[in-house]
Amino acid sequence: MKLRRIFAIFTACALAASLTACGGSQDTESQADAGETSESTTLSGAIATGGSTSVEKVIGALSESFMELNPDVDITYDPTGSGAGITGAADGTLDLGLSSRDLKEEETAQGLTATTFALDGIAIVVNSENPVSDLSLEQIKGLADGTITNWKDVGGNDAPVVLIGREAGSGTRDGFESIVGVEDVCKYEQELTSTGAVIAGVAANPNAFGYASLSAVDETVKAVTVDGVEATEETVQDGTYKIQRPFIFVTKDGAEQTEQTKAFMEYATSEEVSDLIAQAGAVPLK
Repeated sequence: MKLRRIFAIFTACALAASLTACGGSQDTESQADAGETSESTTLSGAIATGGSTSVEKVIGALSESFMELNPDVDITYDPTGSGAGITGAADGTLDLGLSSRDLKEEETAQGLTATTFALDGIAIVVNSENPVSDLSLEQIKGLADGTITNWKDVGGNDAPVVLIGREAGSGTRDGFESIVGVEDVCKYEQELTSTGAVIAGVAANPNAFGYASLSAVDETVKAVTVDGVEATEETVQDGTYKIQRPFIFVTKDGAEQTEQTKAFMEYATSEEVSDLIAQAGAVPLK
């Protein structure tokens, strides 16, 4: 009887010790897993972006917000035009290329992918003294290709038409010319290297007109309606405003992306940043 009692006590102690050891092991593993999870959600490092000057306000707002949430991430932006942004994504000098036009067939054939993060209306702007307030797509085409050379032919003053636009390679120029149907036939008086310069040029010349990203239009110029439709967030989203284009991230298929780059793309295309995009003057995706 005494031997049985001693054996029972010994067995119970051994079992308790075993359970304690297992519990300790599980606790240690859980803590390790938690530590791994914590480390995996901490982002750090640089993200190099560049390209379209039209996306400056919206990419600035998205970058600032993302860096506030991830203080160890540094996002840079080089405003060099859509063409340069696409090239930077293709040759790997940029983590994310930025373009204010969609990719062409020859660019997708190079293994490039477009990810839309916002939309933009291309506003047709005239000098604030110009009495013209509405133009049809056909009239805009005529003004751009030189078929219409005097503002009186579209209800304006008896004055020559002066077209101010962007340089070759600009996403805004490509979008305007392709939608209006005036590729390579525009009669430019000036070809400038930024959206802001186009607006300033139109503001300084009472006979000038040009095109600019909706997000960049200010009170120094007048945006006309196109076929009676004003360029607004709602009309761009529902497609009734015809002169519009996407804002896109450009990436190269097969290129290894950093965790911070992936996270920023996910953030910039999520619903939670819709208000941020709208406040920056661009049009959020539906």
